[in-house]
Amino acid sequence: MRRPAFDLDVLRTFVTGVELNSFAKAADRLGRSTSAVSAQLKKLEEQVGMPVLARSGRGLALTATGEALLSHARRLLELNDSIFQTLHEHQSAGTVRLGLQEDFGEHLLSGILRRFVKTWPRVSLEVRIARNTELLGMIADASLDLALTWDTGNASPYAKCLGQAQMHWIGPRDMPAPQLTDTPLPLVLFDAPCLLRTAATRALDAANIPWRIALTSPSVGGLWAAVAGGLGVTLRTRIGLPGNLRVIGGLPPMPTLGYVLHAGAELQAPAIKHLAGLIETGLQEQAQGLAP
Repeated sequence: MRRPAFDLDVLRTFVTGVELNSFAKAADRLGRSTSAVSAQLKKLEEQVGMPVLARSGRGLALTATGEALLSHARRLLELNDSIFQTLHEHQSAGTVRLGLQEDFGEHLLSGILRRFVKTWPRVSLEVRIARNTELLGMIADASLDLALTWDTGNASPYAKCLGQAQMHWIGPRDMPAPQLTDTPLPLVLFDAPCLLRTAATRALDAANIPWRIALTSPSVGGLWAAVAGGLGVTLRTRIGLPGNLRVIGGLPPMPTLGYVLHAGAELQAPAIKHLAGLIETGLQEQAQGLAP
């Protein structure tokens, strides 16, 4: 047996009239004539099969059935309005500004963007690949909505640590690990200032291992190319590690390095919150893939 379906417009008229304690006022608010409202109430009682309103002196009062209907009608209307609001938010045009430290850009970004645009097809994305100092500055001056950086100890007001990545010494896959002699160890590193550059040189100094800077580069791609070419070793995490490079031993063990998602404000738009969730999920998936 097919169940009858309530007309949400009729339910809205019923709820509005009860809340205003006047169906004449409800007609005015909803932009309908009083005769149209009366016809809607008649239709509602026919659907229910019994009266929902009763005379009470000069006014109207809810019957027991009307009281029960009022509660259900409010929930139906709230759900209806919530669905339309959510769909409208998802389709509303806007821009989300995301900053990423370069290590995360290549291997994390494509999957996140693919998931994001499925839900927010009309939202524009501005993505900035940069180093920690620049990204933190852009968060501070509200030039970015979100920024994923290494944990440098410089906290921002709305930051969340999402995990840790192990630092490793990286060398070419087809070459033996460097032999530690009196000859300075050639290093391939970012330009200063750089968190991993500082960690590398301090660790080597603490172990009394001589070193020299063989090449500096402003990009991770430049580091990978130089290491693959045999110019030296570098210190990075395994995030985005190319297949022609490998983790090498024989050098000082290194600690983990945290990564942090910074937000530009406490109260964020739904699209920004969704993107932040996708970043966190993507990093969790990436960490599982890098697990030994």
